Amino acid sequence: MAQVLEFKLPDLGEGLTEAEIVRWLVEVGDVVAIDQPVVEVETAKAMVEVPCPYGGVVTARFGEEGTELPVGAPLLTVAVGATEAPASSSPASSGEDGASSAVDEPSAGSGNVLVGYGTGAPTARRRRIRPERVGATAAPAPAVPAAAQAPAPAAASVFVSGSAPVAAGEVNGEANGRPGPVAVISPLVRRLARQHEIDLRGLTGSGPDGLILRSDVDSAIRRAGEAVEAEPRTAAASVAAEAPTAVRAGAAAQDAERIPLRGVRGAVADKLSRSRTEIPDATCWVDADATELMAARAAMNAASGPSGGPKVSVLALLARICTAALARYPELNSTVDTAAREIVRLPGVHLGFAAQTERGLVVPVVRDAHTRNAESIGAEIARLTELARTGKLSPAQLTGGTFTLNNYGVFGVDGSTPIINHPEAAMLGVGRIMPKPWVHNGELAVRQVVQLSLTFDHRVCDGGTAGGFLRYVADCVERPAVLLRTL
Repeated sequence: MAQVLEFKLPDLGEGLTEAEIVRWLVEVGDVVAIDQPVVEVETAKAMVEVPCPYGGVVTARFGEEGTELPVGAPLLTVAVGATEAPASSSPASSGEDGASSAVDEPSAGSGNVLVGYGTGAPTARRRRIRPERVGATAAPAPAVPAAAQAPAPAAASVFVSGSAPVAAGEVNGEANGRPGPVAVISPLVRRLARQHEIDLRGLTGSGPDGLILRSDVDSAIRRAGEAVEAEPRTAAASVAAEAPTAVRAGAAAQDAERIPLRGVRGAVADKLSRSRTEIPDATCWVDADATELMAARAAMNAASGPSGGPKVSVLALLARICTAALARYPELNSTVDTAAREIVRLPGVHLGFAAQTERGLVVPVVRDAHTRNAESIGAEIARLTELARTGKLSPAQLTGGTFTLNNYGVFGVDGSTPIINHPEAAMLGVGRIMPKPWVHNGELAVRQVVQLSLTFDHRVCDGGTAGGFLRYVADCVERPAVLLRTL
């Protein structure tokens, strides 16, 4: 007999609590194999294809494209052991074909939900739901108020934080007139509601089975703000509100486009806001003559020949210069433990670099950059950049950086004051390299000049250390032979 198994949205790594469905890769009735990708989701870190650990027939899908689901919410159900789609299956139901259904994953799954994370070892205990005859009635439920007996627009029961099903009327704490559990899984949603004094029991979730999502809380926050603005005004304020200028302003506000801060854009906003709030940063900068660096790069690429391997990029050379500078000034390869009031010096350099993609700014990380030469760093940067452009970076490739290199010169910009990539302690910004008048060997000449800027956490070091780091980087740019001592 076929066994209907429920596949839930797995943990996608490092604090991610939700994901948005971008594209379904299977339909109800399709036959799927173990570890076959079934849905493409977007998290705050990357676009990810989620493989299903079961093989069988898809009997139901939960959530339309564009829906945001919390980790642990049902994604789909699969009839394991079935050779064709059950006749009674539909997108809105599961486990109703007369077969036993297992709510928790059995040991037959692959355990390979997502490469690098997975489902882990199967649980020792499994809870089964016994099959019911068609037309059979459920056990009598406790009496509920008349208002709670109205037909619910969603399913009749929901799962709250992986617990047993809860009646739909209990989701908002109305069962038997007593407070009940709230259909919220994400701790971020609960914290957001607390910060804005939003009562979750008064919200109706838009997620599957009535789950309350972040978008529901955001809507409640906006409604609360609009209610405050709509309070009765004084007579003078009412007259001013009727003026043509105010009318036009109100109409403009109604026509304004609202773009949700979620996915990559939301993650960037949260991280940068936290950086500005927590880190007392300072910036210093210097102009450097990059003529010899550009000549050295041209010589290196010419020596490799037409088929001697990939070319060394300017970014790879600057990354190698950064690792050499961090070896001299390890204070900038650290983080601050605010709870313990300690500066944590990190043993290795995991170098992040800013990459602009169609989905926004991402920062892939070159692992163990301090052990690589310029050619190896360049090859890894090229590989990660291609993954970033196609949206295939994993969460592990976007986290764990200890220092960031930001080449904003590709946008035609000379200088900037970068925002530190929290929880790192520093970021080096590089402007465009362009010909400028420069005094060289006592004479005015046209040289290739670049502006370098360093933003650093003033808690980990003072200006002397930051200035020494930046001056060493500039010296290596002006005279690449300086690097020979560290190669």
